[in-house]
Parts: sequence; structure tokens; C-alpha cells
Amino acid sequence: MSPELHDGVSPPGAKAAAAPHLKRVLGTWDLALLCVVAVANLNLVPVVAAGGAPVVWFWLLALVFFFWPQGVAVIEFSKRYPGEGGIYLWSKERFGPFHGFLAGWCYWTNNIFYIPTLLLYLVGIAVYIGGPQYVSLGDNKTFVFVAAILLLVALVVLNVRGLGLGKWVNNAGAIGTAVAAAALGGLAILVLARSGSTLSRSDFRLADTDWSVMNTFGVICFGLVGLELGSVMGDEIRDPGRTVPRGVFWGGIASGLLYVGATLAVLFALPAAKIGAVQGILQAVSSMSGSVGLGWLIPPVAFVLTISIAGIASAWLSGSARIPFVAGLDCYLPEQLGHLHPRFETPYVALITQSVLSGLFVAMSFLGATVEQGYKTLLDLAVVLQLVPFLYLYAAMIDLARRPDDGHGRYSKGMLWFAGLSGFITTLVGVVVAFIPQHEGEAPWLFETKMSLGTLLFLALAAFFYSSFSRRKTVPRAAAAGGEAGSAAELPGPGG
Repeated sequence: MSPELHDGVSPPGAKAAAAPHLKRVLGTWDLALLCVVAVANLNLVPVVAAGGAPVVWFWLLALVFFFWPQGVAVIEFSKRYPGEGGIYLWSKERFGPFHGFLAGWCYWTNNIFYIPTLLLYLVGIAVYIGGPQYVSLGDNKTFVFVAAILLLVALVVLNVRGLGLGKWVNNAGAIGTAVAAAALGGLAILVLARSGSTLSRSDFRLADTDWSVMNTFGVICFGLVGLELGSVMGDEIRDPGRTVPRGVFWGGIASGLLYVGATLAVLFALPAAKIGAVQGILQAVSSMSGSVGLGWLIPPVAFVLTISIAGIASAWLSGSARIPFVAGLDCYLPEQLGHLHPRFETPYVALITQSVLSGLFVAMSFLGATVEQGYKTLLDLAVVLQLVPFLYLYAAMIDLARRPDDGHGRYSKGMLWFAGLSGFITTLVGVVVAFIPQHEGEAPWLFETKMSLGTLLFLALAAFFYSSFSRRKTVPRAAAAGGEAGSAAELPGPGG
């Protein structure tokens, strides 16, 4: 892919530069497994399940009105704009460079927060592999920090070596997710057969649900993003016209089933008030396996869950790093971010930059906080930023639906209207309810202030970077011509 791909004009000084070339290594099942590992993040299940049985209805609503429209949007826009960049590229094509940059910026910066939550969760789960004597290490901030940083370095090295290697971590993560969810479901069925359910129909009633539980709907929408991640790596997919629809379909079906099944299994195993945000899955496994005499299952499940979370972290690290890579090519961020590794042909500068920033937020999350508090703080910061690009995604579908049919799309006008409107409204609801405080011991006004200021800060940073770097995309024509005097005209760069 080259800088000319999106705007039609090379950046100043890029006379004969070779176009960056990314290898096409992702097939249908690679993409389907990437969707599963990106979407079905079991680390979010305990946070959601802590809201009680009514959250199952939230899952179903989000699957119909947020997740399904997301699949329609990804397939439609991948056909129209198959290049590298995903939501960044699609928003840019529909609404212009600034909005494309803002969508890409929020998508990227959210992952700077989200990847650390995965690392903290992984370490908290991995300690169960060694048995009960090592579980307490999951609350040791020094151990968790060092282990998380070492894991981050390992994932960066694998992905710098190439997506052809890194995709196996992603694929293993998807398989680990399926195995862990199957273990949860199997244990739940055994417990139901022997002891019956502790849940009743009345537990699923929405009428008695506390208002603060609405916060989990934002987390659910956040948990259902990821179908678009493969398209962010559009230049690395083999035969995208056939691969994307198939991969999105099968990956989406599997992800929805895994989420609902895992949530029900955790709710069958534990009272909502006792579900821990970090170790809730293994708490459920421990409770159910102990009741049916299968306590030996805990370390193996911890192992496969560790593989699952490692794959999720790798997928989001490699996928989201493509946003600053493309923005660097477009000169909306430092151009060094658009450099490829001379040997492995990967966006190594963008990968390393993202990992350094994520490492800093791992450290910051522990300032005056426990591991669980640090995890929740980072997750709260990530939810709103992640949903902003999806407002753009669904708005782009609405924009597409209201224009004359150009014959280049896949879906009918009616489908685009319905998916676009339902997705936009649901996403907007998810953003709003994310500002509802759910954390015990924290004043509501303090939570809402932190969320508001944090969101505004990152939006302001996006405007600052765009303004600063877009001004550098113009140079005096005289200078471009070799220093000839007498002309004050400017030579536009990309998007100019």
C-alpha cells in the first residue's frame, strides 16, 4: 500500500519512494478465528455477569441491534474500500480526512487502555495454573506489573516478526476461548443435572433491575466490537471479496454463542455479588468443579484461558497498530509510524510505539490502586473511546443508504438503512450508559467527572495532532521546485 492510495497525491519529498508492501497471509479461517479472538473476550464476562441475570437480555439486545449491524457494515465497507485501515479508511472516505482521523484515533487510543486490561487479566488467571499456593500472586502489584510487561514485550516481538507468525498466537487464542467456554458450559450442565439451578425466572426480570446495572450495556457493546479488526488489516487478507464475508459470518456466530453461554454458566455458578472482575471465570470453574468432584480441572482451564487472553492481546495489539501506521502514511501522525521493518515487512514502529504507551498505562493503573481497581479503571476509560468510531461506522452506513445506488455495494438500501439506524442508536445508548457509575465506594460525581474529562482530553488531543500535522502537509511550491524564488503558492499533500 502506498501513501497515494487514499488521497491520490504523494506527500512532499516522496518522489520515488517504494510503496510499503504488506504480505497477504490471512485466509477465511484465519479471519474467522481472528473475529472470535477479537470479539469473544471472556475477561469481560465476569464484569457483565456481576450485573445479575437480567444482563442476558442486554446481550440479546446488543447482538441484534449492535453486533449484527456491525457485521453488515464490515462486509459492505470491506467490499467498497478493501485497503488497510478499516474504520479509519471508511470514515475518511465518507466524511473526510478529519473525521477519519478522529475515528481512527479513538479506535487506536482505546486499545492503549484495553491491552493493559488484558495483560492484567492474563496474569491474574495464569497464577491458577500453579495451584492454590500461587493464587495470592495475582494480588501482588509488583509481580503482576513485571509479568505484564514481559508478556507485552513477547507479543511485540512476535508481531514484529510478522503476522504470518503472530496469527498463530491469535488462532491459538480463539481455540483457547472456545475450550474455556466449553469447559464452563459443560460444568454448568453437570451442576444443573445434579443439583438444579439456583436461578429462577424472577431473577431475569428487568423491572427490578438497579439503574446502575445499565452501565453493563456499554461494556457489552464494547465486548462485541472486533468484527472490523480483520478489515483494519485489509491489505493482509487473501481474496478479501470472498474471505471477509465468510470469516465475519462464522466468527460472529461463534462469538455470540460463546458470550451468552459463558455468562449463563457464571451466573449459574456464583451469586452476582460474589463475581470478581478479574478472576470471576475461574471462581465459577472452582465452584462448579468442586461441587461435582472435578477440582483438578482448575489448572487446565486456567492454562487454556491464559492462551485465550494472550491471543486476544496479540490480535488487538497487531490490529490496532495498523491505525497509526496508516495515519503515518497519510502524514496525520509522525511519518515514522508508517515505516515497515526492512526484513519482516511489518509496521514495527507503530507496534513498538503502541506497546510503550500501553506499558506506561499498566504502570499508571497501579498508582494507589489494587489490581482489580486498576483493571476497572482502564476498562472504563476504554469503553467510550471504543464506541466513538462505531458512531462513525453506522453514520457512514446511513450516509451510504441516503445516496443514489452506485452498484458497488453488497446490500440493499433497506438493509443499509435498518442496520445503520439500529447500530447508531444502540451505540449512542452504549456511550451514554457508560457514564453511569457502577463502582462501589466511589462518588458518582467523581466517576462521571473522570469519564467526561478523560473523553474530552483524548478528543482534544486528536484535534491537536490533526491540526499540527495536517499543516505540515503543505510546502511552498518554490521550495518543492528546488528553492526557486518568487512563488508563494503551496503544493498540497494528501487530502489537500
